[in-house]
Amino acid sequence: MVELKSSARLSSLSLEMSVILAQTDTTVGFLSQDAKKLYAIKSRPTTKPFIKVYKDFRSFLQDANRVMKNKKNLVRRSKKTTFIINNFSFRVAQPTINSQILRDTPWFYSTSANKSNEKFNRDFCESKADIIIENLNGLVEKSSSTLIKINKKKMRKLR
Repeated sequence: MVELKSSARLSSLSLEMSVILAQTDTTVGFLSQDAKKLYAIKSRPTTKPFIKVYKDFRSFLQDANRVMKNKKNLVRRSKKTTFIINNFSFRVAQPTINSQILRDTPWFYSTSANKSNEKFNRDFCESKADIIIENLNGLVEKSSSTLIKINKKKMRKLR
């Protein structure tokens, strides 16, 4: 189900500025290509960056990103895992919901759908989102992704 607040059709320009509420591969999340909107919604300090979620490994590479040769298979095959390389956090995750919007967009900034340091509140989330995408299971808060910091020689699990 896709719910829009306006009757206008989506254009690529409006999608770049929209905030989407959707079930991600891990939990309910806000997705957007505009980090400023997400900072405003979450009341989050701008020094704390968002995770960048790519729809596939090819999109990750096309965005001029690189991974150490010995870690490529780890990143490509990982499930529900966020990686940090040189203070850049990212995740490669296929959309869990069959949505044309999510399939057509190569990447989104992602954050959990709640106020900072609070639990999921559907009313708050619906009031802040421009587009709501959900399937028959609805929006369910689940555990967050595993967080791994990697560099050339070692990996460290942070969460």
